[in-house]
Amino acid sequence: MPAPTITSHSTAIEEKPSNQAALTAISHSLRQTELFKRLDSPSLSKLAQLCRIVKLPKNGILFHEGEVAQGFYIVHTGSISLSRISIEGKEQVISLFRPHDCFAEATLSTLETYPATASALEPTQVILVSKRSFRSFIAERPDLAMSMLASMSLHLKHLVQMIEDLKFKQIECRLANWLLRQLESESDIVNLPFSKKVLASRLGVTSETLSRAFARFRKEGLITVNTRDILIEDREGLSAYLREL
Repeated sequence: MPAPTITSHSTAIEEKPSNQAALTAISHSLRQTELFKRLDSPSLSKLAQLCRIVKLPKNGILFHEGEVAQGFYIVHTGSISLSRISIEGKEQVISLFRPHDCFAEATLSTLETYPATASALEPTQVILVSKRSFRSFIAERPDLAMSMLASMSLHLKHLVQMIEDLKFKQIECRLANWLLRQLESESDIVNLPFSKKVLASRLGVTSETLSRAFARFRKEGLITVNTRDILIEDREGLSAYLREL
């Protein structure tokens, strides 16, 4: 078994798949992604052999903003936060990624460095697909280029949604907009997939400010909070906040 590689970030450990079980697990994760779900099995197996697993503890740094890009990633287990530092010196969460999500694909085409910092929200494993290896791989499968564009378009959609959140000056409006967007048509329950601290950063406010907004919604009977499950009691009441813009 090859020795694991300690990356430039002391908490991150990079490993090459050492046996068939590891390759099978990687292939399974790749198959679950929007990017590779239509790839045939032989191609998927070949791609898995080009990948590396990077292991991170909670709060471990995968890469820093401005760091030379090695490639793109797929979350294998755990979750990743992508953030930048604002001109005020505050951390702003841009995106959050969970198992089978791809990120940093744009570095394959035009970006030489990572545009943000990626860190683990919990003990996490990600699959690294190196730029050099994947460029050779995709050259033989031009149809994958369209899938790459679709994946990057999805990230753009998420960024547009974040900008939509931030257009509201009041935190109550931002939170109401975020909660309503998370709802599925038949469900009144929003499951918070990350901590309220992360959500606060995502909405561009402090944790204390977010807590006050949640408290106000509870007092008004708009929501009920049970740990990470948020029951929306009054959709119309939340929507009324958006009409105050």
